Amino acid sequence: MNGVLTGFGVIATIIAVGYLVGRTGVLGEHGRTVLTKLSFHVASPALLFTTMVSADLSAMISLPLAVTALSTLVVAGAFVTVGAVRGWSVGRTTIGALCSCYVNAGNLGIPIAVYVLGDGTLIAPILLFQQLVVTPIALTVIETSGQGERESVARLLTTPFRNPIVIGSLSGVAVNLVGLRIPGPVLEPVVLIGGIAVPGVLLAFGISLHGSELPARGRERGPVLLSVALKSFAQPLIAWAIAAGPFGLDGPALFAVVVTSGLPAAQNLFTYATHYGTSVRLARESILLSTILAAPVTVATALLLG
Repeated sequence: MNGVLTGFGVIATIIAVGYLVGRTGVLGEHGRTVLTKLSFHVASPALLFTTMVSADLSAMISLPLAVTALSTLVVAGAFVTVGAVRGWSVGRTTIGALCSCYVNAGNLGIPIAVYVLGDGTLIAPILLFQQLVVTPIALTVIETSGQGERESVARLLTTPFRNPIVIGSLSGVAVNLVGLRIPGPVLEPVVLIGGIAVPGVLLAFGISLHGSELPARGRERGPVLLSVALKSFAQPLIAWAIAAGPFGLDGPALFAVVVTSGLPAAQNLFTYATHYGTSVRLARESILLSTILAAPVTVATALLLG
């Protein structure tokens, strides 16, 4: 359980530092924007490239990953259905759906996998699935929704391959598949740049909290509460039902699937929302509330299944 508390403590501390930076104004009025753009265009692609270069791609084929994929589809589909019925915009619905199903596999997933589940490699399939499948689809939907009707078919089809996040992921996978060994002096600068991504996103997130209203109020109250309910409670319950039922998982495998499904919404969703200028408040508040709820949800899961 120390791993859970440590993971949440580290994230909370960096966000608090970001809040103080925003409060003091030491980075000026554009500090958050610069950090967000740096993370989206430079640091995150570098981090994903180095992650995928050394990832075990065979982990993409497993029963736990199938459970994760199905639970992601069900939860995201639920939010999209409500968004369609309520007439929410494509950007709002897409960001909300991501906040409902896209787990914090990098920041919290790794320490929780190591200290709670006892195996850090358990988080790798989820990370790969989210970066290689969920992210390209979601970002393509957001991008194409604002491009108008005169875009060529070729441009629409190549949209994912012009996104820096997707480019970083797919480039790492390509290098991994061909077995190319990158010399240390070449890879090390990329690793250092990638190291900016996580703290940069968390600091930008903290800066955004300064001057903002309490979460789940105003126009975004409904979407925020819906996404948090789906992420924090529905997704782990659905994952448990699928894993224990049709897939027949039990013991440590079942416990691992439910714990990872209960992880909060990832901070990089805030980066996506900010970059595309859509539903930034929805992303910020959903991430904040689901992160706060993740600790008791994880503890409850450990008591019930651990």
